[in-house]
Amino acid sequence: MPDRPTLINRFLTDSSWGNATRSHLAGDASNRSYQRLQMNGETAVLMDAPPDHGEDIRPFVTITTHLLTLGFSAPRILAQDPQNGFLLIEDLGDALFAKLIQTSPEMEQPLYSAATDVLIRLHQSPPPDHLLDYNPAVMADYIAPLFEWYHPADTTPVQNELQTVLTKYCTIPPVMSLRDYHAENLLWLPDRDGIKRVGLLDYQDAVKTHPAYDLVSLLKDARRDVPAATEAAMITRYITATGVDSETFRTAYAALGVQRNLRILGIFASLCINAGKPHYIDLIPRVWAQLTEMLSHPALTTLQTLVQDTLPEPIPDHLQRLKSQCDKPRTP
Repeated sequence: MPDRPTLINRFLTDSSWGNATRSHLAGDASNRSYQRLQMNGETAVLMDAPPDHGEDIRPFVTITTHLLTLGFSAPRILAQDPQNGFLLIEDLGDALFAKLIQTSPEMEQPLYSAATDVLIRLHQSPPPDHLLDYNPAVMADYIAPLFEWYHPADTTPVQNELQTVLTKYCTIPPVMSLRDYHAENLLWLPDRDGIKRVGLLDYQDAVKTHPAYDLVSLLKDARRDVPAATEAAMITRYITATGVDSETFRTAYAALGVQRNLRILGIFASLCINAGKPHYIDLIPRVWAQLTEMLSHPALTTLQTLVQDTLPEPIPDHLQRLKSQCDKPRTP
């Protein structure tokens, strides 16, 4: 079988982009990599998602089609090769929310307002039937990496209590969740109108779940600190626009934040140990701080005690032990 560079060249030639110049774009936590193509004054993005590394472009294509149909700014599919794991997609630019806020701090509130409005609109449409039902039982199962990579321990007590809490408080009918909805997966497109001003990325793992899930992802960001005032304003913005019960929604928000951060602790440890990406360990203290804050909700007292009794705090010695197990870094 031809090597990957040869397959890429063949795909681009067949897509009429064979003569394009290429530049590397930052990747993500997956095995996917990206290149920007430039040719005749036009640009596009090549997604390289090798199937032999567990990648599959078909969910991305399916979700993209759905989002475009609903009027959101997902990148249009220009060409695809599912068998070999190649996609040519619309180039939505470089104005990531996270970068834009760094250079223009006054944009933080408008950007988060726009991102919250996208969720409000998205949740007005029923989720596609084929999405994974990310229900309390599944969410409890999904924190298993925590006890495999961050700290080996008996998973049962924490998982059981987490499922109990989620079942009790996450009672709103499920909506479509893009799942990794945060400032490094959102692009600002100011030349567009309304919800189209927010460019969407990295949503191939979309599920159907409680509507607070993506709001937690957005506002309890593992990679940057969202000001408390901004977080509070966006939660109120969502509640006001949707008419959900405030107290119930806020309790579900806290419970989902705990679930998400417990899972992230395990995933970040795994990315270091198994994928040679030690920089994810440096994000763990922020994740732990968010977890601690969410566990302080009065409805989560039992879960708080179980987590505190089971998991070590990410003190420097523990983080260094995780880094010492790190696989050799791999070329993107």
